[in-house]
Order: sequence, then C-alpha cells, then structure tokens
Amino acid sequence: MQHLARPSAPGSCSSPAVQPGLNWLHGAERRQRRISGTMGPRAGRSGNRPPAQGHGRERGKGTDPGVLMGGSARGCRGGALGRARPLPGGAGMAAERDGERDGPRALGPGTAGRSWRSAPLGPEQGVKENARRRLREFDVGDKFSRLPLAKAAVLLPLLVRGGRLHLLLTVRSMQLRRSPGEVCFPGGKSEASDKDEIDTALREAKEEVGLQPEKVEVVCRLMPGIDKMNHLVTPVVGFIEDTFQATPNPDEVSEVFVVPLEYFIKPSKYKALSYKTSSGFLTLMHCFIYDDQEHKKSFKIWGLTAHFAVFLALVIFGERPTFEVDYDLDNLISSSENNFINLYSSIYGRKKSNL
Repeated sequence: MQHLARPSAPGSCSSPAVQPGLNWLHGAERRQRRISGTMGPRAGRSGNRPPAQGHGRERGKGTDPGVLMGGSARGCRGGALGRARPLPGGAGMAAERDGERDGPRALGPGTAGRSWRSAPLGPEQGVKENARRRLREFDVGDKFSRLPLAKAAVLLPLLVRGGRLHLLLTVRSMQLRRSPGEVCFPGGKSEASDKDEIDTALREAKEEVGLQPEKVEVVCRLMPGIDKMNHLVTPVVGFIEDTFQATPNPDEVSEVFVVPLEYFIKPSKYKALSYKTSSGFLTLMHCFIYDDQEHKKSFKIWGLTAHFAVFLALVIFGERPTFEVDYDLDNLISSSENNFINLYSSIYGRKKSNL
C-alpha cells in the first residue's frame, strides 16, 4: 500500500477559471445534470473507463491517514451553514437507478437479478437499501478519472451490525517507515493492472486484510481528494458482510476495527485542528478519538481518513453534525464539488508556475 502524503491547499470558494483538464469536466457535468435542483451528476453507468496509469508500488507503504482533507476551504457554505435538510433521493430515483452500477462487482452475494422492490426488506436490508439510495445520488463515477494526476484509491467498507451501519478501518503496522500506528482505510496507488479506482481499492483491501473482491458489493465512488504529492485519491464505498474475518498482512496492517458510522457526525470525543498548508492557507482538519470496547483501547482518526468518513456519514444520514464542517449542507453535492475544483485549480496553478 503506497504512502499518500498531505494534500496541498484548497483555493478560494469563488468559482475558479477553468484550468487545463477541467474543460471536459464542466462539459460532462452539463450533460449529466439530469436531476433537478442541486443533485448534480446522475449516478449510473461509468461507461468505458480508460485504464488507470501504473505506478510503482513498494510493499509496506500505506495511505497516510494524516493527510489533510481534499478541497475543504473554510467558509464554503454558501453564506450560512443552515439547517440540514434530508438529502434528495426518494424511492423513485432508487428504482430508476437499480442495476446501473458497474458490472458484477456492484452485486453482493445473492442479489444478482433481484429488484430492490421484489420482496419486503428485513431490518438489515432496509438499512442497506436506504444507504444505497443516498450513495447513488453522490456517485461521481469516472468523472474525475481523466484529470492529469497520479491515481490512488481507498475502500470504505460498510457493514451492518446490531441494526446500525459501521465502517471498517485499519491501523498501519509499526514496522512501516511512514505514519506507523496511524488509522487509515485499505488502499494505495493504482497499478498498471488496475482497470479503474474500484480495482485499485479492491486489490489493496485483499492484500492488506484478506478481503476477497467478490465479497464486496461496490456501491459508488465519492468525491475524491488530492494529497501533497498530487495523487487523486478516490474513496470507493462498498458493503461487506458482518461475518467477515480480517486476516491482516502484518507487513502493512497491525489491527482492524469497526466504528459506528454515526460517530462521524455525533462523536463523543472530537476536536478540530487548524493546519497551514505549504501555500500558507489555513484549513480545518477533523480529529476523532474513538474508544473501542472490543479492543479496550482508543483510536485516533484524523486527516483524509476522517474527511472521507465524515463526508460518507453526511451523505447517508443527511443530518447536521455536532461540529462545524466546510460544506453548505443544503447543497452538499455542489459545495463538495466546488471545494474539489478549487483545490485542483490551486494545485494545478502551483505546478504550472514551478515549470
């Protein structure tokens, strides 16, 4: 698993001039605006994705959980944080999107060929289906895959335990040179054999914790982040079974644990950290302390890992968190995309000026 360093600073919250690599992005966005309001691009087929660029992979280098969140400039709330409304996406939209995920990877065990409306859902399936409906509205597909940046991906594994959604996380091995003992998601840089970010995330999860790709029901790809080394880091969300027994690779992972997803909007131990980027821009970084009863210890979850977890919780629950976030919660899709585009534009400008 490759090490992903801290990302560069996001830009301002105003709409930036279109940078190289973004002309196609805005055109694709206009073509994909099929849903009224601020729902953004329609979740659906990703089409023929270009093969991911290959990057060398040194064993034992993992995703640095301490990287700062991609595109999270403070104050990007459209004037006010406001009261969070339930995120759009009713049963009709879910039915319209049923079966539009990428190939068999999107189908969990026993779900092939079955409509979500074909039979009454049990409590666990009901929790999963509600989450699926939310997530599909935020699926970016391969929209950002063509940006001229090195690719990386992480898997955000969701499971249902006790009727509640949980998120699986790992602890980096103490043998690693960079960020030993830090919490992160399974993931790393893309390799030449990976067809897309989904392949990258699934391959890394198998290598790190023994999670077989066919045991993951891939639901979507969420808004990516960018690290200091200009890697485009894409979070891939997928469901796994609660019965999954992790077999950590000791060279990369020392522990595996789960956290209730709701903890990332209603934590008992939280603080916000101010971080100044290389360009001098102050940004907000989430930091959670989770007391795990099973392991009888506390875990610190922060940086890009926390950023992705918070965004995932906001998408699924549609509730206002107990702490400040850098989004307009009434327009979560558009504000998160605007943050990312500002970040990309500022990074591309710095790269260009250094040539």
